[in-house]
Amino acid sequence: MLKTKTTLKYLINTLFILVSCSITTAQTNLVVDKIIAQVGDEIILKSDLETQLAQYQQSGYTIDDEARCIILEELLIQNLMLDQAKLDSIEVSEEQIQGEIDRRLRYFIAQFGSQEALEKFYHKSILEIKAEFHDLIKNQLLIQQMQNKILGEVKITPAEVRKYFNNIPKDSLPYINAQVELAQIVKKPVISESEKSAVREKLNGIRNRILNGEDFGTLAYLYSEDPGSAKNNGELGFLPRTALVKEFAKVAFSLKEGEVSEIVETEYGFHIIQLIEKKGEEANFRHILLKPKVNPYALLKAKQQLDSIKQLIETSDSLTFAMAAKRFSDDKETKGNGGKIINPNTGMTTFEMSELGQIDPTLAFKIEKMKPGEITEPLLFTDPQTGESAYRIVQLINYMPPHTANLRDDYQRLQEAALNEKKNRLLENWIKNKIKNTYVRIDSQYKNCTFNADWSQKFEN
Repeated sequence: MLKTKTTLKYLINTLFILVSCSITTAQTNLVVDKIIAQVGDEIILKSDLETQLAQYQQSGYTIDDEARCIILEELLIQNLMLDQAKLDSIEVSEEQIQGEIDRRLRYFIAQFGSQEALEKFYHKSILEIKAEFHDLIKNQLLIQQMQNKILGEVKITPAEVRKYFNNIPKDSLPYINAQVELAQIVKKPVISESEKSAVREKLNGIRNRILNGEDFGTLAYLYSEDPGSAKNNGELGFLPRTALVKEFAKVAFSLKEGEVSEIVETEYGFHIIQLIEKKGEEANFRHILLKPKVNPYALLKAKQQLDSIKQLIETSDSLTFAMAAKRFSDDKETKGNGGKIINPNTGMTTFEMSELGQIDPTLAFKIEKMKPGEITEPLLFTDPQTGESAYRIVQLINYMPPHTANLRDDYQRLQEAALNEKKNRLLENWIKNKIKNTYVRIDSQYKNCTFNADWSQKFEN
């Protein structure tokens, strides 16, 4: 059962919409779609509601009439913010959109173990996944920007934090699970020029076969290493330029219909591309992807480099792990902040041990036996950015044992909770005022819903 009142219900959490896309797509395809609500210029479809319900159900919640009403109100509030964001001419850059998509994909690649496993599960290529969620991510970022505009100046004082903590009944203080803070240094195997040349030569041979009359789609089915599109004869479907990595988009959108590109190198490997059709700002392509193979020796060399770096840190009086991360790590995401690993679920630098066990069981097993300051041996893992194998050493920066929440050990967590409660009150007032001054209509079939905000005057007769 979903809670009717939840802390920060109105502060829209960024949904991991990729989690259940295969399930929700299957379900919403069965829904006879119709508009069930309108907020300003934004509409809510029945399929939108069913998609959200499926996501919550996959998370283990029971879906009943109460849950349906709660989720509908979340959608109403999201669209209230989205409509206001557009009225206020709030913008998000394409760089922000792609950065957020990439961040989420890194998380899911880590969850599935590789990019190939993710693509196989969703029956889509990584490019298709990016394109499918482009506009959804854009709208979510606009909602977040609107929230920031409303709540960005809200502060919390130490006195307010203490008052918040003291108002919690002693028998209701939360139990905090064991948490860890981690940092990493990553070394990736170097792909040799000879391997790149071999892939280029093979791909160029395929390209020549196409130019000599063989079918691009058939050869994509036979040879492409993009499992999401290979089964569709290499076809990606209609995509906007912004949904593609820059190197791919630059070449793809310069082609004429039916034309086959020269070889294009991206972070995913080497491609040849064929333009099928253009429609306005979108185009449909086929591509064949070949990936250079990692030489086992190169992987071993990365491991040996980390052995040396670990020894250097442990024997040096001046070189800290954070300094070594900045100097030696190949991971762009973490090297700038001393190697600290960001929790993709929370955006913080701490992980609950149970959570870490779900993300990386091998790492969690190692960390359980370590003391703060200690460093693992080099560990093989899947780089969430590329889906390729790499090695890393991980330092346990801090370990916090399980305990009942208190101001000394959990001030940051309590400060955040107190701040969120204060923001929630402010946002509730904003929503109340906006409902009065915004065109809203809701399908009368939801008239019996008990909402947190007052939508009672907004139902169709």
